[in-house]
Amino acid sequence: MLSIKKGLVAIASEILEDVKKEAEKIIRDAEKEAEEILRKAKEEAEKTRERLLTEAKEKGEIEKKKMKSLTEMEMRNKLLQVKEELVNATFGKTLTRLKKFAQTESYYDYLLKLISEASEKIGSGILVVYVNSKDREWLSHGSLDQLSEKLRVKLILADKIENWIGGCIVKTSDGKVSYDNTFGNRLKLLKPVLRIRIAKMLFGEEG
Repeated sequence: MLSIKKGLVAIASEILEDVKKEAEKIIRDAEKEAEEILRKAKEEAEKTRERLLTEAKEKGEIEKKKMKSLTEMEMRNKLLQVKEELVNATFGKTLTRLKKFAQTESYYDYLLKLISEASEKIGSGILVVYVNSKDREWLSHGSLDQLSEKLRVKLILADKIENWIGGCIVKTSDGKVSYDNTFGNRLKLLKPVLRIRIAKMLFGEEG
C-alpha cells in the first residue's frame, strides 16, 4: 500500500513538474510574443511619426512657397498701382497745364501747327477742320484762310462745334479719312511713354 502511495506521489510530482515547465514555456512564449508585438508597434509608430513629419514639412514648404508667391504678387500689384497713380497724376497735371496754355496767345500758333500737321498727314485738296467754339471764332477771322493759302489746301471750318480743351480733328470732305490732333488724343498717345519714363526714373526699369 505504501509503495502504491509513493508511486502516485511520484507520478503527481512528475505531472506537476511537466505542468510547471509547460506553464513557464507558455509564459516565455507569451513574453516573446508581447516583446515582438511591442517592437513592431514601436517600428510602426516611428514610421508613422516620420511620415507625418515629412508630410508636415512638405505641407509647410508648399505653404511657404504659396505665401512667398502671394507676397511677390501683392508687391507686383502694388508696384503697378503706384506706377499707374504716378502716370495719372502726371496726366492730370499735364491736362491742367494744357487748359491754361489754351487760354494764351501762344496757343493759337500751336493750333495752326496742329492743323497743318493733320492736313499734311491726310494729303487731300479739300479738308474740314473741327475745333471748339473759342478756336472756331478765332479761325473764322482769316487765320484759317491764310493757312489754306500757305498749305495750298482748301480748309473749311466745320459747322459742328466741339467741346474739347484744344487742338483739332481734320477730315476729308466725305469724312472717310480723319486725323485726330486734339489735346486729349495726343495725351492718350503719350500715356504709354509716360509709363516707361516713370518706371525707368523711379524704379530703374524699362517699363
